[in-house]
Parts: sequence; structure tokens; C-alpha cells
Amino acid sequence: MCLHALLLLALLGAISVSGAAQADGARIDKVLILKQERRLDIISGGEIIRTYRVALGRQPVGHKQEVGDQRTPEGIYTIDWRHKSADFNLGMHLDYPNLKDKTSAYKRGVDPGGMIMIHGTPIDEEYPEWYFEGLDWTNGCIALTNQEMRALWELVPDGTLVEIKP
Repeated sequence: MCLHALLLLALLGAISVSGAAQADGARIDKVLILKQERRLDIISGGEIIRTYRVALGRQPVGHKQEVGDQRTPEGIYTIDWRHKSADFNLGMHLDYPNLKDKTSAYKRGVDPGGMIMIHGTPIDEEYPEWYFEGLDWTNGCIALTNQEMRALWELVPDGTLVEIKP
């Protein structure tokens, strides 16, 4: 067999292997957050594949209106970037404020705020992870345990739609 044929076979083998790996992995369609239930669902193919309990902002009822109100926004957002944080383990940033949020804030003459993330719990010896269980303690973000955040980090890619409902 000539070298070109071997290279072609190797390339075809690599393509079919990578395609098979994608077919086996679940494609994540959406992250759904139900604030009243303190629940985050990961949805693939219209089915919930994982559910986590979450903590919200200290003022969990109602849509975020302005910077400092400690509310978690409600609406449709996207995960637009992520980072590893010394304070909150892993974090995935939401593209809040969206155009609707900015327009509403502009009409009211307020700053809509920003830096809304899905993140883990603080890495702090004074306040261990169990301390935050069952509390709404963020400034408007959505928080999971660090173990759950690591799983979410692996499953959910940037660009994923996030819907936050009351």
C-alpha cells in the first residue's frame, strides 16, 4: 500500500473516531434554573440529565433590577466565558445584562449591574462548604457545591443557553 493511501486511511479513521466520541457524549441544549425551587437542570435532547440544588442572591424573589440589589436575574442568557477563581472555585459567566435588562435599567436611570456567574462555594477555612448549605448567600449569582460545579464545568460548554425562571 502506498504512503498516500495509508495517510488517507489514518485520516478517515481519525474522523470516524472523533465523530463516534461526539455521538456518545450528551449534547447539552440548555441549563434551566428554577429560582423558587432552588434547582438547576441540565437538559440534553429535551430531557433533564442532571439536577442540582442551588443557592441564589440574598434577595431571591424578583428579577435583578440594579447593581447591589442582591437579586438573581430572570430571563434568557448565555454562558459566555469561564474562569478558575481563588475565591469561588470554578465560575461560568452569564451575559447579563442582556438588551432587555439594559433598556429597563436605562429607562429607570440605574446601573443594571453585571458579573452574574454560576460558581462554586468559597474556599475559606473560616466558612467551610457545609456552612452555605440551604442558604441564599450570593450577591445575585447562582452557586453550587464545588463538586457539583466541577461536574457542571465538564458537561456544559461556553455558548450554552441558560434560562432563569422565577
